[in-house]
Amino acid sequence: MSQPKLGFIGIGLMGKPMTLRLLAAGYKVAVWNRSREKLAPVTDKGAIAKDSPAEVARFADIVMICVTDQNSVNDVLFGAGGVAEGAADGKIVIDFSSIAPKAAKEYAAQLAEKGVGYIDAPVSGGTVGAEQGTLAIMAGGKSEHIEFVRPLIAELASRFTRMGDSGAGQVTKLANQIIVASLFPVIAEALRLAEAAGVDASKIPEALKGGFADSKPMQVFGPRMASRNYEPALGTVNVMLKDLLNAVAVAEEAGVPLPMARAAVERFRLLVAEGKGEVEPSAFIDLLAGGR
Repeated sequence: MSQPKLGFIGIGLMGKPMTLRLLAAGYKVAVWNRSREKLAPVTDKGAIAKDSPAEVARFADIVMICVTDQNSVNDVLFGAGGVAEGAADGKIVIDFSSIAPKAAKEYAAQLAEKGVGYIDAPVSGGTVGAEQGTLAIMAGGKSEHIEFVRPLIAELASRFTRMGDSGAGQVTKLANQIIVASLFPVIAEALRLAEAAGVDASKIPEALKGGFADSKPMQVFGPRMASRNYEPALGTVNVMLKDLLNAVAVAEEAGVPLPMARAAVERFRLLVAEGKGEVEPSAFIDLLAGGR
C-alpha cells in the first residue's frame, strides 16, 4: 500500500516538530494554522499550506490535529471551513490535543456519522520528545483505526498504546498530567531547599539520576529551574492548569477525591495570578525564592 497523504492542523510547540518528522520521513503533508506565519518552518521543508481545515481534510487520508484546547478542537472540526466539511468516508482524524474525555466521545460519534474515524491520541514527552520522535501516545478509538495508523505514529512516538474506546486516551492523559503537574512544585521545593542550604542546585538532577527520586521532569526541568532559564518554553502553566481542571471534573463525576491534584491546581492558579500563565511551570521556583 502506498503512503497515505497527511494533514496536520496546529503548527505550534508540538505540531511543528511532529510535522517536520513526518516530512523527513517522506510523507506528503498539508498544513493549516490559525496564525499563518507559523507555517514557514514546515512549508520551507515541503509542507503544503492550505486555506482551511476543510481543505486539509480534502487533501489528506489522515488528518492530525494538535491545538491548545477543547474549544479550538471543536472549531477546527465543526466550525465554518472545518474538517467535517472536507472529510469523506474512510478518512481518519487523529487528535493529539488534550481535551475532556466526554468531548472526545462526542467528536467520535459526530464524525462516525460521516464514516470518518476519530482517534483521541494525547501525547506525553514535551517538545523534546516531539523533536526526537520518542513521545508516549495514549489512544482511544476503534482497534482497526489505531492499527491502520500505527506505522505512521512510529515516526513520532516510541510508545503508542490503545487504552480503550473513544475517550480512553484522554482519561489516560489526565492521569499522566496529575503526576507531572504534581511533580513541578515538588521538584521546585527540592531545588530551592538545596539552594537555601548552600548546595549547588544545578547538581541535584545529576546526583539523583537513576535513584528513586529521578524522573524525566527532574532531568528536563530541574536544570532549567536551577538556572532560572525557561526559554524557549517547554509548555505553559495555562495548558497544564487546563488539563488539571479537566481531571478534577472527571473525578467529580466519578466520585473520586483527588487531594494532590487539587493542591496542584491551587499552586498553578497562584502562578497565573502572578501573570505567569504563558510561562513554563519551572517558574514555580520563583515563587519559593520569594517565600511563597
